[in-house]
Amino acid sequence: MSLLTEWRDFAYSLDTNQKEGQMFWANYFNVEQGIYEQILAEPEVVVEGTVEELAVKYNTTLSLMVGFLDGINESLVKENPIEEMEANTVVNLGYDKEKLYRNMVEAKAEWLYDLPVWDTLLTEEKRKELYLEQKKSKTIVKEKKVGRNDPCPCGSGKKYKKCCGNA
Repeated sequence: MSLLTEWRDFAYSLDTNQKEGQMFWANYFNVEQGIYEQILAEPEVVVEGTVEELAVKYNTTLSLMVGFLDGINESLVKENPIEEMEANTVVNLGYDKEKLYRNMVEAKAEWLYDLPVWDTLLTEEKRKELYLEQKKSKTIVKEKKVGRNDPCPCGSGKKYKKCCGNA
């Protein structure tokens, strides 16, 4: 079984209504925030290493590091092969700032997209723009329905009821 499958099977089987599940996720989010603070503090440095080396570097367990890699993968310039990932798999954390910010907003991870370090990475205007862009991407906009006495949208000049609405 791959590290990613082990992580997902364990983490997503925990009941967040139970104390054990709440404690696990609170710890994970704390570790995740700490890692993001470190990698965002030096945006010009592309972190690279084996999964095990990164777990040691960020003072966490292999399992939590796999969870972090699962979460950040879609925000990377080049995604890592997380499906087949082993402890000695070399991974790269070169991220796209804008994509990462949008994905944090999509995940409703306020504790991450509100980190003070974002002030040095993206302007406040850019963050607002990305935030709204992400929120609007999930909004369904219904087009105005054509009324029976409205001009037909086909351009014939007739009323809709006498043209395309008469089908």
